Amino acid sequence: MLDGSGRTMTVSIVIPVSDRCGDLADLHHGYRAAIEATGYTYEFLYVLDGPQPQASAALAQLRNEGEAISVVTLARYFGESTALMAGFEKATGDIVMTLPSYHQIEPEEIRLLIAALEDSDLAIGYRWPRAGGVFERIRRASFHRFVKMVTRQNFHDLGCGARAMKRATCLELQLYGDLHRFIPVLADRQGFRVREVKVRQSPKDRWAHIYRPREYTRRMLDIFTILFLVRFTKRPLRFFGTIGVSMFLLGALAITIMVIERMFFGQALSERPALLLASLAAVLGLQLLAIGLLGELVIFTHARQVKDYQVAEIVHFPEGLALDAPERDRSDRLKSVG
Repeated sequence: MLDGSGRTMTVSIVIPVSDRCGDLADLHHGYRAAIEATGYTYEFLYVLDGPQPQASAALAQLRNEGEAISVVTLARYFGESTALMAGFEKATGDIVMTLPSYHQIEPEEIRLLIAALEDSDLAIGYRWPRAGGVFERIRRASFHRFVKMVTRQNFHDLGCGARAMKRATCLELQLYGDLHRFIPVLADRQGFRVREVKVRQSPKDRWAHIYRPREYTRRMLDIFTILFLVRFTKRPLRFFGTIGVSMFLLGALAITIMVIERMFFGQALSERPALLLASLAAVLGLQLLAIGLLGELVIFTHARQVKDYQVAEIVHFPEGLALDAPERDRSDRLKSVG
């Protein structure tokens, strides 16, 4: 297919291969057939998150069969976010897709994600109808409800690894840790248009995984990270200051009450542990407030180097119009005075 200039557009398919990996040969043939049906030229980039002999052997076999694929192997395990960033760095296409290394959606649905980029900058898959038991549905709904409360953005399937984005969107993403789950949230924060697309879930996407308590803790910490990145990155004083001032006022109020009781009602202070707790709250509140102020100073110092916006459109005046109009007005005024 062609873009507006008549040039053939290219799709870069980035597939991170991490701890969960399916039959890469079967998966690749399905993806390739689906992308060929769209009419775009394409390139496949497999990123191995650390040495993985079995996956490497499967990809080597595909290359021996004549499949045009590139393989990037990271020196050790870094996580899916880092693997995606490594793939984005090597991608050259006008459209960049991320696809999982296991059966998650029907390959035919790839065309829907690419088509959605006509009126958006990032399209993410929303598996519907979604398989899973009652507990799985409750867990997913709770996670997305927390994300909505924190970010004020309503997404339904942040765990889906099928995404399509324009190259400009890809270049602005900064991923680390487990932030790959929140790519739509981060893109929306940058001002990109994000759209969810309902796609059919693959019948082979039936991974029975028991989540341990520490994994729930990590997800909650990830949500807390997103809260800070989305709402307080450029305003740390609002975050630390709100908590700090609240704690300081609470501690100061408790101390004041106890001092009044000591002065007018003869209540001893030496036997009141609440005095120690109130003093600790007041001091901690001041420390949090100071952290917020230091954060504001750091951001102010580096404000010129930080770019967290996107320009949607620039409209130029016709050449000479902006300068000619004032000159004409001045000329008209001089004529009227004369």
